[in-house]
Amino acid sequence: MRKRFSSFSLSSYGAGWSANRRIAIVASVVAVLLAIAGIVALLTGGGNGHPAPDTAAPAPADSPSSSEAAPKPSSGSGSVPKPPQIAEPVAYAKAAAQMLWSYDTRDTSRDQQLAGMRAWMTTETKYADWASVSGQVPDPVPWSRMADQDQHATGTVTEGHYPSAFKAALADDPSAITQAYIYVVTVNGKQQIAWRKGGGGAEERAVTLAVQCRPNHDCTLAAIAPSVTQ
Repeated sequence: MRKRFSSFSLSSYGAGWSANRRIAIVASVVAVLLAIAGIVALLTGGGNGHPAPDTAAPAPADSPSSSEAAPKPSSGSGSVPKPPQIAEPVAYAKAAAQMLWSYDTRDTSRDQQLAGMRAWMTTETKYADWASVSGQVPDPVPWSRMADQDQHATGTVTEGHYPSAFKAALADDPSAITQAYIYVVTVNGKQQIAWRKGGGGAEERAVTLAVQCRPNHDCTLAAIAPSVTQ
């Protein structure tokens, strides 16, 4: 983590989709997407244009040694909001992005942040890429330093939409999505950051999410893409 913590963003911190989860999503969600260049870039692309903090990449979510794999329910969720009961992919993705761009180290521990974020995830382990989500949270030492500065942030959403490549692939084969019901949604917005002694600032944000919305069920978060696709 760099000396200036004011530039921290939950949406831009950390790794992309883990290899195992990415393969599962590609194979199970929409096979036809492999033929679409934009979606291939989305699923296999590198960074999202933001510099990576000076911390180690998180361990995969399915690794027994990963402390992020199973946040303790007893730790609570602090200021992290509970997932909304929404059955529409874009609306849920917008709520999820706002959650990812908001945090408050003054009253929320790192474990609570992770536990709160985990509650938004799909319970279908075949499609859940927890590593891509937990990887948005800094390691314990940087989080502690942020807490020393009372750092907190509020996210606001301006719009959300299906990327054009996803819409084209879906139009090509509407039935392809009916196995996993995972939708690709890009959300744009802003993050207002503040810290002790009146410090603060605002930055534009964008994130592409994989959201699972099965018929007659509320949506859940499946993964955060490693790059933003418009």
